Amino acid sequence: MSETSLPDSDAPSRVGEEYELEVGPVAHGGHCVARTGEGQVVFVRHTLPGERVRARITEGNTESRFLRADAVEVLDESKDRVPAPCPFSGPGRCGGCDWQHAKPGAQRRLKGEVLTEQLARLAGMTPEDVRWDGTVEPAPGDKVPSGEVPPWRTRVQYAVDEEGRAGLRRHRSHEVEPIDRCLIAAPGVTELGVERRTWPDMASVEAIAASGSQDRQVVLTPRPGGRLPLVELDRPVSVLRVGEKDKAVHRVHGRPYVRERADERTWRVGEGGFWQGHPQAPGLLVDAVMRGLTPRKGEMALDLYCGVGLFAGALAERVGERGAVLGIESDKRAVEDARHNLGDFPRVRVEHGKVDAVLPRTGITEADIVVLDPPRAGAGKRTVQHVAGLKPRRVAYVACDPAALARDLRYFADAGYAPHFLRAFDLFPMTHHMECVAVLTRVGKGA
Repeated sequence: MSETSLPDSDAPSRVGEEYELEVGPVAHGGHCVARTGEGQVVFVRHTLPGERVRARITEGNTESRFLRADAVEVLDESKDRVPAPCPFSGPGRCGGCDWQHAKPGAQRRLKGEVLTEQLARLAGMTPEDVRWDGTVEPAPGDKVPSGEVPPWRTRVQYAVDEEGRAGLRRHRSHEVEPIDRCLIAAPGVTELGVERRTWPDMASVEAIAASGSQDRQVVLTPRPGGRLPLVELDRPVSVLRVGEKDKAVHRVHGRPYVRERADERTWRVGEGGFWQGHPQAPGLLVDAVMRGLTPRKGEMALDLYCGVGLFAGALAERVGERGAVLGIESDKRAVEDARHNLGDFPRVRVEHGKVDAVLPRTGITEADIVVLDPPRAGAGKRTVQHVAGLKPRRVAYVACDPAALARDLRYFADAGYAPHFLRAFDLFPMTHHMECVAVLTRVGKGA
């Protein structure tokens, strides 16, 4: 089950009301499903399937399709429950983690249940249909005992309150929960000491700790009219700022990029640009994609939503000098980085623009293999149909949202492509997020 927006209504609010609820299955979004005595659906955070809890309503009214709530007291607890290691986790507190109260193995099992449900509801497929064994794989080193938290997040966006204190947003709120440490932050972020400083006139501070180098960076977003503070952290950093008018990222001092490492190459990621937050994610995803695609010398490959060129570079290495790779990316700075990162491959081209607009203009009528790594909303029917029309022998789809993945798998099935395999990775421990790789092959006539 998944959530939709709560409707506007003049009906009586239920916020603050409390109910004793029997908690049902997990739902996409980091909560579980329950029902009030009148049958109204409630999405409850801070609980686990099978528990009986006292829940306090946080959003919704008597006419809402569903309500949101926090479990404020556990009456009958699950065997998968543990005391939350983070002191800032809990009802009304930091919204960054969804499953601090669940054993690590249980978290992965819950994510697997969510993926199974989304595949069934949106794609009409079972785990057997997509050739997935039902497991969500931890990254090496992340399999920690109950009560421990793997420090994985190499990029942390801190919000700043009116007093200049760094913290994280509360769930579905602009309110800031000041913190003195984030347990899921990577050591390179923690050692900067962002939480130990005050940030007057700042709206947010993003801390970036490259896992492929010693590069450290902070990206400051001032409040309207705010002046930049003197940045003195516990480690040397480069400083960037978000412009008040153009919203672009500008260098203040130091390098405007960080250097990351994956697939035996160094990658420049500029001005706060996108790179996977888990230090092992790039390598794991490249390995899964390349194993699935099995690139051959001389093939034509596409990398759609290519970012700074991670998959395009891996493809170029494998298709060789007789092969060719086209990358498409909508972010201008990422395109510049990709062209820099892939400059030693003469038969790699990176185009700037939205995939659904640029791909039809390339003149490409055939491709052997394709990688899609779309944003959270997915690739969409139009792009899937265009990719299928190129008749690639295999397609690798990298997804950070199970609902978008399921929808696009349905579109691919309608276009004659079936899953060769699917793997799910727990690259966001303590949260409800996961990363999936689905590899598809052509079926039916002409396959």
